[in-house]
Amino acid sequence: MARCYGRILPTTYIFLRLPSDIVKLIELKPNTIIEVGKYGTFPSNLLIGRPYYTTFEILDKREGEAHVRLRYVPAKELNAEVVAEYDAEVKDGDVGSEAAELEEERVAAVEKDNRLTVDNATRQNLSHLEIEELKQTASGREIIDTIMANHNALDEKTPYSKAKYSLRKAKKYLKRFTVLPMEIGTLQDYVREKEPGRILEMREESLALITAWSNAHFSEALTGASADMQSGRWLAVDDSGGLIVAALAERMGILRKDEAVANVVSGLQNRAHSMPDAAAPSEDGPNHRDFPLPATSNTITNLHSMVQQNVSLLKFFGYDSNTPDTDHPLHDRLLPISWLQLLHPDQDPTYREPEVVNESTLQTYKSGKKGTYYKKRRRWARCKTIVDDARAGGFEGLVMASHMDPANTLPHLIPLIRGGGHVVIYSPVIEPLVSLMDLYSRERRAAYISALSQRPDKLPSTEDFPLDPRLLLAPTLQTSRIREWQVLPGRTHPLMTSKGGSEGFVFMARRVIPLEGGVEARGNFGRKRKAPGDTGGTVPE
Repeated sequence: MARCYGRILPTTYIFLRLPSDIVKLIELKPNTIIEVGKYGTFPSNLLIGRPYYTTFEILDKREGEAHVRLRYVPAKELNAEVVAEYDAEVKDGDVGSEAAELEEERVAAVEKDNRLTVDNATRQNLSHLEIEELKQTASGREIIDTIMANHNALDEKTPYSKAKYSLRKAKKYLKRFTVLPMEIGTLQDYVREKEPGRILEMREESLALITAWSNAHFSEALTGASADMQSGRWLAVDDSGGLIVAALAERMGILRKDEAVANVVSGLQNRAHSMPDAAAPSEDGPNHRDFPLPATSNTITNLHSMVQQNVSLLKFFGYDSNTPDTDHPLHDRLLPISWLQLLHPDQDPTYREPEVVNESTLQTYKSGKKGTYYKKRRRWARCKTIVDDARAGGFEGLVMASHMDPANTLPHLIPLIRGGGHVVIYSPVIEPLVSLMDLYSRERRAAYISALSQRPDKLPSTEDFPLDPRLLLAPTLQTSRIREWQVLPGRTHPLMTSKGGSEGFVFMARRVIPLEGGVEARGNFGRKRKAPGDTGGTVPE
C-alpha cells in the first residue's frame, strides 16, 4: 500500500543511511543524543518535524554552543558532480567543429589506463598529522578537495578511477546521513544483514512473492443480511519474528495507526450477542481494552507453538505485544492462538471458563479482587472467541513460514481454509516443498480418486496418501532472486558480489472442495433417428 510520508515524529523508529552505505536503526526519543559512529553525535530534537528522505550534514560545534548543528543538503549539491559531468558532455557535443573531432580522435588514440599507475602513500603530499589537523578545522568537502589537490598522480588516473577515488574519500570524510522511514523492505534487509536466522533468511523478493500470492487485502465490512458473516480473515503460521504478520497487515491497511481504515468494523461490534452474559465486559467494571474481543473483519490469526507468539518485529511499527497500544489497529485484529488451543482446546487452562460469581457475592469483593475477577473473565472470553472462530474455519488464505514440516501440519490447517482460498508456504530450503509438490501432484490425485472409486466406503491408506491430494489445486513452486546492477554512464554492469544464504522457495496452491458422491451428466438430447426397418418408437427427450 502506497504511503505519503509526512514529518518525522517523536518516539518512532527510523533508519539513518550513512555515506558508507551502512544503515543504522534509531529509536527517535526526544531530548536524547544520537550517535552515528565516527561521524559524530547530534541531538535527536534536530530531526523531529523534518521530512523523510532528506540528507543532513553534521557541522562542527561552534564556540559557546552545547551541541552541534545539522545542515540540510539540497539535491543540487548532492548531484553536483553528476550534473557537472553531464554539462561537460553536452558542451563538448555542441562544438561540432573539425578541430574538436580531431582532438577527440587523438585523445582516444592515447587514452589513459591504470596499467602504469602506482597508487601508494608516497603520492600524497599531506602527512597523516596534517590530515588530522584538517579534520579539526575544515569541513568534509574542504578536506576532500585538499587531499585531491595534493595528490601527485591524480592526472595519471582515468576519469573512472578519479570518480572511484573521490567516492572513497567522500564516504570517509563527509559527515552526512539520509533519514529513511520504517519500511518492511528496509527492516528486512537490516535484520537479514544482522540476524538472518531470525527471519528464516528471507529476502525481499521472497516476501514479495508471499504477499502477492496470499491475496491479502482490505475487506469491506458486510452489511444487511450478511452482517453476521466474517470477512477478510487470514491464517498465518509465522516463525519469522512477525515479518509475515507485518507484511500481511500492511497489505490489509492495519499495520500503522495512520493507515487504519476508518470504516473497519469495531472490535466489539456484533460480538456481545454471541457471548455468554457472564463473559461480556461489565460497564461498571474496570476498563476492558486490555483484552478486547476480536474484530469481525480484517483479522490475522497467528498460529504459534510457544506459550506466547513471537512478533517482536512489530514493535518497530508501534505495536508491542507485551505492552500493546490499545489504539493500534492490530490490538483487536492480531489474534494469537497456539497449536494446543487449536487441536486440543480442552487441555489449555486459558480456554477453561473461570468460576462464575453471582452479583450479590461480587458486590462484597474489594476493588482489587473485583478487578482481577473481571480480568479473568475478559481473558477467557477473548481466548474462547479466538479459538472457536479459528476451529470453525472459513479463512480466506493461509500463509506459512516455519521450520515445521508442512506435510505434518497441513492436514490440520487445510480444512480451515474456505473454497478458493490461497495457500502460500515459504521454506529456506527446497526439500520440504518438493515433497509437498509430490503429495499434491496430478498423478497422485488421479491415483487417490481411482482408489476411492474402487472402495467408496473407505478412504485410501494414509501410508500411500499422507495428505488428501484433492484439497489443493494447481500446486506451484517458485523462487526469485534480484541481481543488483551498477548503473553509471558507460559503466553499467551487474555487481560481481552479493550476500549468500538460503535461496528461499515459495509454494502456492488454491483450496478446492471435492465433490461428494457421483457425477451426473445432464443435457439436451435430440431425437434418435429410425434405422431402416425399425418399427420401434422414438426415444423420449
